[in-house]
Amino acid sequence: MKIIPLAFLLIVLSVYNLAAQDTYTLLKPDRVFDGETVHHDWVVLVHGNKIEAAGSMNFKLPANTRVIELKGTTLLPGLIEGHSHLFLHPYNETSWNDQVLRESRAERTARAVNHAKATLLAGFTTVRDLGTEGAAYDDVGLKRSIEKGIIPGPRMIVATRAIVARGSYGPNFGNPDLDLPQGAEEVAGLEELTNAIRTQMGKGADVIKVYADYRYG
Repeated sequence: MKIIPLAFLLIVLSVYNLAAQDTYTLLKPDRVFDGETVHHDWVVLVHGNKIEAAGSMNFKLPANTRVIELKGTTLLPGLIEGHSHLFLHPYNETSWNDQVLRESRAERTARAVNHAKATLLAGFTTVRDLGTEGAAYDDVGLKRSIEKGIIPGPRMIVATRAIVARGSYGPNFGNPDLDLPQGAEEVAGLEELTNAIRTQMGKGADVIKVYADYRYG
């Protein structure tokens, strides 16, 4: 049995120009999982790139509807991911320190574009990306590029730089003479915290992330 996220099918429709504004597509899998129950003999009607109806085939199809048979498959709604870092890649490839210090923001953004596409094709239609880890506000640009249809990717809820207590985060090589770029915005005291929150919100943050588990001692 194949399980196919609807997000994947909508991307395929877009790639092949089948998701035009007034185009209807009927998807006919063996089963549809609605998040609670598996339904047999359900169909899904897509208008453009949005799902218009799902259920038993008891409605009249619009004229010129394209029908796609999906024998042996199960469709399910797009998944929601709660904690991602699209601007990072596995530490067994490159350490966190080296990603933050040695990889250019252009390279990290290019990787994030690939990660966004892979995440969507894996069935995740929404991600909450909790910090660029040194890539400033580049997640805002990534999010807006997805919204404009420039690149494929999930709906993004972004935290931009995130916030951490001054002197408690990294990169930190134990040399006090080094003034290194940090993986999050450092603050000390209520005034700096308030200013950082307002700045991040003004530059496009949807949520504010505070690293409460990094502290002195």
